[in-house]
Amino acid sequence: MSRLPSVTGRDPRAGFRAERECAASVPQGLLKAARKSGQLNLSGRNLSEVPQCVWRINVDIPEGANQNLSFNATERWWEQTDLTKLIISNNKLQSLADDLRLLPALTVLDIHDNQLTSLPSAIRELENLQRLNVSHNKLKMLPEEITNLKNMKALYLQHNELTCIPEGFSQLSNLEDLDLSNNRLTTVPASFSSLSSVLRLNLSSNLLKSLPAEISRMKRLKHLDCNSNLLETVPSELAGMESLELLYLRRNKLRFLPQFPSCRLLKELHVGENQIEKLGAEHLKHLNSILVLDLRDNKLKSVPDEISLLQSLERLDLSNNDISSLPCSLGNLHLKFLALEGNPLRTIRREIIAKGTQEVLKYLRSKIKDDGLNQSDSVTETAMTLPSASRVNVHAITTLKILDHSDKQTTLIPDEVFDAVKSNIITSVNFSKNHLCEIPKRIIELKEMVSDVNLSFNKLSFISLELCMLQKLTFLDLRNNFLNSLPEEMESLSRLQTINLSFNRFKILPEVLYRISTLEAILISNNQVGSVDPQKMKMMENLTTLDLQNNDLLQIPPELGNCVNLRTLLLDGNPFRVPRAAILMKGTAAILEYLRDRIPT
Repeated sequence: MSRLPSVTGRDPRAGFRAERECAASVPQGLLKAARKSGQLNLSGRNLSEVPQCVWRINVDIPEGANQNLSFNATERWWEQTDLTKLIISNNKLQSLADDLRLLPALTVLDIHDNQLTSLPSAIRELENLQRLNVSHNKLKMLPEEITNLKNMKALYLQHNELTCIPEGFSQLSNLEDLDLSNNRLTTVPASFSSLSSVLRLNLSSNLLKSLPAEISRMKRLKHLDCNSNLLETVPSELAGMESLELLYLRRNKLRFLPQFPSCRLLKELHVGENQIEKLGAEHLKHLNSILVLDLRDNKLKSVPDEISLLQSLERLDLSNNDISSLPCSLGNLHLKFLALEGNPLRTIRREIIAKGTQEVLKYLRSKIKDDGLNQSDSVTETAMTLPSASRVNVHAITTLKILDHSDKQTTLIPDEVFDAVKSNIITSVNFSKNHLCEIPKRIIELKEMVSDVNLSFNKLSFISLELCMLQKLTFLDLRNNFLNSLPEEMESLSRLQTINLSFNRFKILPEVLYRISTLEAILISNNQVGSVDPQKMKMMENLTTLDLQNNDLLQIPPELGNCVNLRTLLLDGNPFRVPRAAILMKGTAAILEYLRDRIPT
């Protein structure tokens, strides 16, 4: 490895003296190991300053080298590794010396939990630095020189006393993770828009009253945390952030819920502890991927019927609002958690709420049926009235744009269900929990508008071509049927994002799925799948979720590790021996890394 040339005019014996002086605080064994590994950890050593021998570890000749005491023939000191990682966290450092520049090979510098009030200007010379953690210190400002660190990917500045960000900060073009939480910032520079690589931005617990509209130009941003500020509004431009997945706006002063027409990937929206008074259909209709919606501690008086459009929603927190009644359509959601405490609810008995989420949903579903019966009692027969109109949920058609004939235990869908659509726009079809052996042919009448089809819990053994002609289909639920193949014609479903094939009879992953490039989630657990093609799967650039649990996979091809876009890979319940359970428990990133390490070279 390359080493720094000796500094002109220096006493060549300075290294020996420096090492003797710091021997008490830094054991020689640590320094020796650091010269081999390029990593030095001095955290929690009660240091009030960094010993000279640490700064000069790549400059001075180690003590004992000339006498050949510390270094044998295989440990030639001039070939030792330059220091690339230095951890001096949890000490009592109040400043860093300019000698920091003697470690230009550093890629990681961790100095969190000290008492630093400033950073030296010499930090500009750490041009290889990729990760800097200065959190939990007493920094009041950052040196302009920090903007020279063009290779920086992660910068942690939380829990300091910063009041502003230096001009030129936007030059950190490779930055991916930036944490400025728990400071005293009152503004965010518009130039942040140039931080085009940032994936995660934490601005929580500051004094921000507004966000710049330019923040919407951070096109790769997935995680934005603005909790605990003084925000009264958020810029409408935020709605155009197509990559945004997690948005935290809790504990602010928001009076209106933002709309998110372009945030189709948004999975979690946290707006609890604000002053929001209204939740309307316009706020909900674009949240197709939302899993968590936190609205607790606001001033909501009602929840719209359109809440049932959030078919992916798993957690809904409505606690501590002014809600007196809930829409029955809420019962059609597949919620795992529903919080309602602290509301003046009059339509649901307290004991039902006390029994938990599933009992509340069950009660609301029963009210939908009751309302349907009551409506049928009040229908006056005319020449235009359908003879079985009471069997059709007209309210769902006209208000929710859902054609719902689920849980009827029927073998076919009556014509009057399709007739009831008339000129209404239908975006969702729910024919689940019946005894259908084939897909109703009249579903083709909805091909120009329907995006969501649920045919789960039926007796389907094949997919008809009518389904393959639904041009706008994005979500298809076929779980719990008798399917063992899919038709090649499904390739024409050019907008399909999610397909659920769990609890069927597939022995291989259907070949046609590899050719549907828009797919983001394939759920095919509890089948008999014995193999997957990692080369074809790698070409599916939009695929982020693959559920293969409880199948017959005897081995996992290492090349699957190259599917780096996968954020969720579920493999439990298969008969393969590796990866072992300990690896699976660590999550998707660990599994993919494990597999990549085993690709033959």
